[in-house]
Amino acid sequence: MEKDIKIKIIKKSDFEKIKSLYKEAGWWDIEDEKNPLLINKIVKGSFIFVGAFYKKELIGIARAISDGISDAYIQDVVVSKSFRNRGIGKRLVIYVLSYLKEEGINWIGLISTPDNYKFYEKLGFQVLEGFTPMIYKGK
Repeated sequence: MEKDIKIKIIKKSDFEKIKSLYKEAGWWDIEDEKNPLLINKIVKGSFIFVGAFYKKELIGIARAISDGISDAYIQDVVVSKSFRNRGIGKRLVIYVLSYLKEEGINWIGLISTPDNYKFYEKLGFQVLEGFTPMIYKGK
């Protein structure tokens, strides 16, 4: 089955399929339902957005945001639960990393959940000592 899985760049979104993966990962808010163009904007606004396909079914995604010159951040790596633990997430990340490196981008970061950081360590990522990820919550 693994040989039947293809990784390719997505230029145009399939709203329902991508939304389904975001929902499965817990990254889709009910408020997002009011904006069906949101996923299309995410795909088009990414430096690279890739999908893993089993036959024609979208089973995983990953993307990177970047200025295209100095640095990039990998985001939204998710594989459908029924296809996990088969190396698909690894293939998605390696594809994105290869693309970024080919574009001359060598500072590549991401924020991992505590339960997934070992997955990224195996791919060459390290904890960025002395730095703390932060999010703006307003005043």
